Amino acid sequence: MNASCEQVNGLLAVKAAIAAAEDDAGRPVGAVTLVAVSKTHDADTIRPTLDAGQRVFGENRVQEAEGKWPALRADFPDLELHLIGPLQSNKAREAVALFDVIESVDRPKIAQALAEEMTRQGRHPACLVQINTGLEEQKAGIAPQQADAFIASCRALGLSIIGLMCIPPVDENPAPHFALLREIARRNGLTVLSMGMSGDYQTAIALGATHVRVGTAIFGSRPKPLAE
Repeated sequence: MNASCEQVNGLLAVKAAIAAAEDDAGRPVGAVTLVAVSKTHDADTIRPTLDAGQRVFGENRVQEAEGKWPALRADFPDLELHLIGPLQSNKAREAVALFDVIESVDRPKIAQALAEEMTRQGRHPACLVQINTGLEEQKAGIAPQQADAFIASCRALGLSIIGLMCIPPVDENPAPHFALLREIARRNGLTVLSMGMSGDYQTAIALGATHVRVGTAIFGSRPKPLAE
C-alpha cells in the first residue's frame, strides 16, 4: 500500500472513530470537526487528504504554513486553515493574512498584535484562547483563574473570540482538563472547544469537544520540523 492510500485509510478510520464517539456521547452526527494536523508534512503529502474531502487543517508554524498552503488553497479554495501552535508577535501579520482560525491566543501581547493587524488588513480570523489547564511552566496558555479576564480583554480589543483550546499534560488523565475547559467556555458564552488529539479525542468528544486535532493517526509519524 502506498503512502497516499495509507493516509486516506487513516483519515477514514479517524472519521469513523469520531462518528462512533459522537454516537456514544449521544451527540448528533457531524457535531465534531476534524482538524487534520499537517505540521511538518509537505504539500504533496497533504494533497491526498484534500482529494479525499478533508478541508480543515492545523499547522504549528507560520513560516512553514506559508511555504505550502497558498498553492494548495488555489486548488482547494474552500479549505479552512487553523494555527494551533504558539504565535510570536512578529509573525502576527503573516498569521492574520494566512489563517482562518487562530487557536493559540495565549497572552496580552499576542492579542494586541493580532487586533492591530486585523484592523490594518481588514481581515478578521476567528480566534480561540489557549488555556494552560495543567499550569505547566513550559507550556503556552492563560492560567484558568485568569481566563475570564483575558477573554474579556480580547473581546474589548475587537477580537472574534469563538472558543477555547487546551493541551492537557501528557502524564495526566485528560478528562478533568477537558471538563475544566468546558466550564470556562460555558460561563463565558463560548461554543467552540478545541480539545483532544490522536491519543484522547474520544474522551474529548464525550466531554463536549467541537474540534479535535489529529495528525499522527492520519499522516503517520512526522519528519523533523522545518526551521521557523
